[in-house]
Amino acid sequence: MADDRLNRHDLTDSEWALVEPLLPAHPRQGHRWNDHRVVINGIFFRTRAGCPWRDLPVEYGNWKTVYNRHRRWSGDGTWEKILDGLRAGCDQAEGRAWTVAADATVVRAHQHAAGARHAPPGDIPAERLAVAVLSVPARTGG
Repeated sequence: MADDRLNRHDLTDSEWALVEPLLPAHPRQGHRWNDHRVVINGIFFRTRAGCPWRDLPVEYGNWKTVYNRHRRWSGDGTWEKILDGLRAGCDQAEGRAWTVAADATVVRAHQHAAGARHAPPGDIPAERLAVAVLSVPARTGG
């Protein structure tokens, strides 16, 4: 990519060295896959910019390839595996007292969210779509 305005937020070599071992292998059948690094940088660009998939810059490859890989990895748990691998050991210094706090008192849906489909997508297992219980609220006192 010649334009530094696009690639300034792309994965650095040191970041890529951490992420690469956590990614699924390229399948042996079919045509050659686009490089995972380029696709991930495209996913990150789209997430940062908030643009439609079709408006993804050509430097990140075909928008449909980037979208399909993002959707596949969202459905098969690859993103969770990557997150778990990257945060492994990060909380060791905190010990057993390590906690996560999230404030979700204000959650709003976009006005167009009311017309969402009622049936779950057929290509993603139902257990992957279930709401995860992340933690139990801490109680202090009695």
